[in-house]
Amino acid sequence: MSGLQALCSGLPLRPLPENRGRRAGVPHAPVRTPGLSPREQQLALRNALRYFPPDVQELLAPEFAEELRLYGHIYMYRFCPDMEMKAYPIGQYPCRTRAAAAIMHMVMNNLDPAVAQFPQELVTYGGNGQVFSNWAQFRLTMSYLSKMTEEQTLVMYSGHPLGLFPSSPGAPRLVITNGMVIPNYCSRTEYEKLFALGVTMYGQMTAGSYCYIGPQGIVHGTVLTLLNAARRYLGVEDLAGKVFVTSGLGGMSGAQAKAAVIVGCIGVIAEVDKAALEKRHKQGWLMEVTDSLDHCIERLREARTKKEVLSLGYHGNVVALWERLVHILDTTGELLVDLGSDQTSCHDPFNGGYYPVQLGFTEAQSLMTSDPTAFRRLVHESLRRQVTAINRLAEENFFFWDYGNAFLLEAQKAGADVGKNGDTRTEFRYPSYVQHIMGDIFSQGFGPFRWVCTSGDPQDLVVTDQLATSVLEDAIAGGVQASVNLQYMDNIRWIREAAKHRLVVGSQARILYSDQKGRVAIAVAINQAIARGDIKAPVVLSRDHHDVSGTDSPFRETSNIYDGSAFCADMAVQSFVGDAFRGATWVALHNGGGVGWGEVINGGFGLVLDGTPEAEQKARLMLSWDVSNGVARRCWAGNRKAYDIICQTMRENSGLEVTLPHEVGDERVLREALGL
Repeated sequence: MSGLQALCSGLPLRPLPENRGRRAGVPHAPVRTPGLSPREQQLALRNALRYFPPDVQELLAPEFAEELRLYGHIYMYRFCPDMEMKAYPIGQYPCRTRAAAAIMHMVMNNLDPAVAQFPQELVTYGGNGQVFSNWAQFRLTMSYLSKMTEEQTLVMYSGHPLGLFPSSPGAPRLVITNGMVIPNYCSRTEYEKLFALGVTMYGQMTAGSYCYIGPQGIVHGTVLTLLNAARRYLGVEDLAGKVFVTSGLGGMSGAQAKAAVIVGCIGVIAEVDKAALEKRHKQGWLMEVTDSLDHCIERLREARTKKEVLSLGYHGNVVALWERLVHILDTTGELLVDLGSDQTSCHDPFNGGYYPVQLGFTEAQSLMTSDPTAFRRLVHESLRRQVTAINRLAEENFFFWDYGNAFLLEAQKAGADVGKNGDTRTEFRYPSYVQHIMGDIFSQGFGPFRWVCTSGDPQDLVVTDQLATSVLEDAIAGGVQASVNLQYMDNIRWIREAAKHRLVVGSQARILYSDQKGRVAIAVAINQAIARGDIKAPVVLSRDHHDVSGTDSPFRETSNIYDGSAFCADMAVQSFVGDAFRGATWVALHNGGGVGWGEVINGGFGLVLDGTPEAEQKARLMLSWDVSNGVARRCWAGNRKAYDIICQTMRENSGLEVTLPHEVGDERVLREALGL
């Protein structure tokens, strides 16, 4: 039996695989501290053992109990496969449908050690973005996918494969929900318990929906963010000699170094975990590394003077770096930084997402499990110090933004000075990158559209890059609005730079920001190329949940919606449901992602293009809905650009009719009616 056939044959029970435990030489997730009572510990163990027949439970119970005691969760390391985990070519999976094989391709990419942050704990990115809760769930899911027909749908409950259920060929082959906890029980404390019990999980965005494509996705988003930040804050198109300071070189944040090089600036990225820093350096994403803060400043100053393109990794705490930059400013008057942000996993600050400046990396990992209360105090103090330093720099010609990782939200909870007088709950002293930089892009329907060539052949990706470039160039030649033209040009530049910088990690994938017209046209062009044989195997279309209509997140994606609905999740849920009955191959709906548990509802999809007319029709219907849903919502909330886009879309599509808002402009009428 081949490796993939064995992997898809269900749980290996007779004999059981050897229990090798945690592997050395690979990064592991921080120890969790769920605080289970003795009764809850028994329930967690019972829940784990129910995957196995009674004759092996006595053997497995002690080791599962030990995992719970040592790591705060039962990962079932014994069942972690020995074979190489990667996105194998679609033809190698033992399946009855191409859709199932495509899903397997995506699942295994999420668990590829070159892609995943903590592969043995089934964490793809973000510190706690789970693909599954344990290895039994992974093996059962692969088994179900290998059996599935075109008249069945696999249902996933927070990593748990509930089973195959009869459906129709037009229905999704897979429906995923992650973290759908009743709101009154959605605190972080409750989450830690529920995850330890094995009954829910945090799927981040594209981890639990099987659509992650490695750090390329966030590289592209960071490239666009830096380009548009330079335009808005610095008034320049050329970033030569400009300094961008930030933190984090992990699963998502590791993209910042490469993005800095692509846009031509000087990127200085602090990282406390030496393994993460070395990984990015070996990949070629970091040009230089240093352990010395003195050398870091010296090299930054030199590159700034010479206008070098540089990505410099500082092995140390970003708070120390910010405070040194303040010291230099206060003692010499020299401002060494132009732009700044933060990409620590601050949505989960007390479980390894944020490391306080007062402790070294190893000391912090020890304290977060031995004395969580003391660790929490140090995190809050560190956040206050970080904000104080940023505030001082911002008094000069320096611009900071929140990168949607809940940094300002957590800093506010820590008592840091991030408030903005007289504004709404979603606004702080500094804007989120959606509010000032990317929000208008979403309002025009632009967002992170992506595709994966399931053949695994780099040449197929080359063909799709050429097709996408041609589609965008044709759109520009046909005439588009100036703002749309700018975004198309940025994305044409991106495709060319992406190929040059070898951004593929894991599956043969590409991402670009496109609007509704662009997405549909690219999908149709790719599907027709598959039909002609120019592309050797099906292509999976997807997007980040962080998109026009995929996410309701008041401190990120919907932070620039000011009609009071930023805290409502109708848009993301409607996107999930609408994609499902318009042709998606699979759909996912998540609680949490980016800004943290209980702070966001988001959804995504996968759509398999196989060269058939049916696939083209599904792409046209589903992609049009998936974008116009969010644009229409932003229009109703009062965004003028969204209003213009949705009106244009209605003129071009007789089947679309949207409720348009009337302007309410006379404040006097409102005040008089309310007696104010």
